Amino acid sequence: MSDTLTVAVLGTGIMGAGMARNLSAAGHDVRAWNRTAARAEPLAADGVRVVTDPAQAVRGADAVVTMLLDGPATRAVVESVADALPRGAVWLQTGTVGPDAQAALAAYAAERGLLFVDAPVLGTRPVADAGQLTVLAAGPQAARPVADTVFDAVGGNTIWLPGDAADGPASRLKLVINNWVLALTAATGETLALAKALGVDPERFFEAIDGGALDNQYLRMKAAAILGGDFTPNFTVEGAAKDLRLIVAAGEAAGARLDLAAAGAMRFQRAADQGHAAQDMSAAYFASFAP
Repeated sequence: MSDTLTVAVLGTGIMGAGMARNLSAAGHDVRAWNRTAARAEPLAADGVRVVTDPAQAVRGADAVVTMLLDGPATRAVVESVADALPRGAVWLQTGTVGPDAQAALAAYAAERGLLFVDAPVLGTRPVADAGQLTVLAAGPQAARPVADTVFDAVGGNTIWLPGDAADGPASRLKLVINNWVLALTAATGETLALAKALGVDPERFFEAIDGGALDNQYLRMKAAAILGGDFTPNFTVEGAAKDLRLIVAAGEAAGARLDLAAAGAMRFQRAADQGHAAQDMSAAYFASFAP
């Protein structure tokens, strides 16, 4: 296998754009497509070939990277390019779609003769831009040479998990991690909202927990965004609500009732309905107040 790959990136939003840039910077031939074409156009300055038809992106590709909102969106895009997909290409499914959707996508990949890798990623926009994502991966050994070459370009760490990609071992782990991250995000927003409602200076809160077991870097980061009014999206309110719905559904299907996740899904959706859907997920803070 050549060290230089032809890679199609389908979905160049918050995460996909950074992935495409880093693949191009690593010397690969990158073709990028996004449903909203204007979001992909800036990538041309980084050597990425931006196309308006996803079939142009995947034709002749060694690897196809999907980074789309959910399972239905991913399935629809891949089905739309079915005739252009090269048999034997490696499909790296990096979006968070949940284990059920991942199983359906894996079955479709098998029908089309593709090597499917369950490969959700951990990180935010700055992490993706820096090429330091953590990749959670599961898939066939035959896909590893191509997959690892792509992962080396977009990530700082790859964790290969045992098991069949159709069973979604990486997707399951991603939901567990996201449940923790989103719980912290929601709790940070609610805590600062309570401080505001009670007339408590947030600095006194941070002074009281400083350096102790209750203090952590993620709390500080999201609190700074809220207090500074900077809701530039690293991961959106809309995406958080979607992930929490996936988490609740996966838990229920496996016999685990997730009350906090269910409440969190409603909270993030309420913030989205108030007009904060495209803002950073820390904007769920506003769900505590009347619109």
